Amino acid sequence: MRMLFLGDVMGRPGREIVGARLPGLVASWKLDLVVVNGENAAGGFGITEAIYEDLLAAGADAITLGNHSFDQREALVFIDRAPALVRPLNYPAGTPGRGAALVEAKNGARVLVLNVMGRIFMDPLDDPFAGLDRALDGAMLGEVADAVVIDVHAEASSEKQAVGHYCDGRASLVVGTHTHVPTADHRILTGGTAFLTDAGMCGCYDGVIGMDKEEPLRRFTRKLASGRFEPASGPASLCGVAVETDDRTGLAVKVAPVRLGGSLGEARPAFWEN
Repeated sequence: MRMLFLGDVMGRPGREIVGARLPGLVASWKLDLVVVNGENAAGGFGITEAIYEDLLAAGADAITLGNHSFDQREALVFIDRAPALVRPLNYPAGTPGRGAALVEAKNGARVLVLNVMGRIFMDPLDDPFAGLDRALDGAMLGEVADAVVIDVHAEASSEKQAVGHYCDGRASLVVGTHTHVPTADHRILTGGTAFLTDAGMCGCYDGVIGMDKEEPLRRFTRKLASGRFEPASGPASLCGVAVETDDRTGLAVKVAPVRLGGSLGEARPAFWEN
């Protein structure tokens, strides 16, 4: 199976590059599954139903969230009628939405998509490791699910790497989101799980983690807020990770970073560039 995971979609520039580039990638790379983190898609803070539908129309099969899941109040309502929208599973019981979704890939395969949020330097939620155990025990790779994708929305690289090793052999891909900076440690772990500490973002890198640089600079230098954070408006980069799995086991056999457009150096999966 050919899978593409795209990092945090940051505001309008992120939405525009995903809308412009993803349909072509689905066709040229013959993608079976696309998962997109959409928690910053609405002006940097949350997601709306219209944006959710637009991301699906562009080619996403599932959309994950994070600490901004409910910044747009409408998400509290529409998330329950959005089966491909996955918020962190370690939110407290009773939180709207779902932390796990069994979605149908473009090739008909069953893919379990999980989203957890870290606890280091983040709002404290329930134990992500215990939550992952429950979800993975209920839909085991190679039995209930043909592939498993886990989005770890966390600040600390150590916590994201710990989740990767904890789930090694039980997931096709464990990938970090939230810090908006793509890391260079893509690899297949010893148990066969593809891993990347952070996928980066789909947005403008001529800013501070996707935001226009002026307000963050003022806050860092003067310790005073003088305006709202607004997404940077320059050329955007599309960032993520490409993974190919063994159809028999669901484990990864190939992994590569993806960086297209904008100011970052380009990276493409050579194994799909025919």
